[in-house]
Amino acid sequence: MTALTGTNAAPRRSFRLGTLEMNEVGLLVILALLYVGFGSTTNGFISANNQLSILRDGASIAIAAWAVTLIIIAGEIDVSVGPMVAFTSVCLAFLLQGHVPVLLAIVAALAIGGALGTIAGILRAYFGMPSFVATLGLWSALRGLAFFSTNALPVTFPDNDFLDSLADEWLGIPASAVIMLVLFAVFTFISRKTAYGRSVFAIGGNASAAELCGIPVARIRVLLFTTSGAMAALAGVLLTARLGSGNAGTASGLEFDVIAAVVIGGTSLSGGRGSMLGTLLGVFVITLIGNGLVLRGINPFFQEVVRGVIIVVAVLANTLVTRVREARRGLR
Repeated sequence: MTALTGTNAAPRRSFRLGTLEMNEVGLLVILALLYVGFGSTTNGFISANNQLSILRDGASIAIAAWAVTLIIIAGEIDVSVGPMVAFTSVCLAFLLQGHVPVLLAIVAALAIGGALGTIAGILRAYFGMPSFVATLGLWSALRGLAFFSTNALPVTFPDNDFLDSLADEWLGIPASAVIMLVLFAVFTFISRKTAYGRSVFAIGGNASAAELCGIPVARIRVLLFTTSGAMAALAGVLLTARLGSGNAGTASGLEFDVIAAVVIGGTSLSGGRGSMLGTLLGVFVITLIGNGLVLRGINPFFQEVVRGVIIVVAVLANTLVTRVREARRGLR
């Protein structure tokens, strides 16, 4: 059975990688057009300060998006990212307010995020609950807990040199962007070079067949959501450092930006196809559009319209690519 699976999998993987390469080239063209368009019509868009701001904003999306990319490749979804960021931010602020050592507080925040993600993973893997429903329930519960525990007010804490360094620049680059790129390398290696990464693709392609081949599907699903919770918590830590407080209202709508970036990057919502490079390019497409619209003074409500149109177009394009792929496979 293993040999047969390997024989069938090779051509499919080759075609998928080719499709993603074309998608990535298209995203590079879009990014170039955005730079030319906004750069020639918007004052300050090309400035060094604005480029650093783009990196900071992109990092907030990308750090969570690395884990969500693997989740979507596995054929699942996580809509709890925004409230997870806000809730772990509030938890970190309360811990620091209580004079817990900063490193211990950060580890605790990451552990809280990982534990909450694990709950969603267990509900999906062992109780058969759709991941959308499990994470939607988590979305509501965490947002409510964050507002309830803070009375919708920012949670301040004493000045902290370590958090200040996370909000600062390292060698002229925002610290959050450096962390984003390091994690990009880590997740790229995991997805391309490890048995775990190959198992994620196999589960997204056909979970039943993957299980018959000996892949521990349930355990991997739990680990995926645990990782997503921890990455969202890390984004919450960096956002807390940047804002200087924990805020229940922060990261509102972040989950939609994350999912949009992943889908724009070419990851199939039906699972089995995707790449970290595509997600990185998708993150910058989303970030550049948002930054350019803000600099041009576009109404914030209309910005939401643009974001919604981008998501719909991305999903439509993804669906068309999948249909073309299946049609070509059927002709062979």
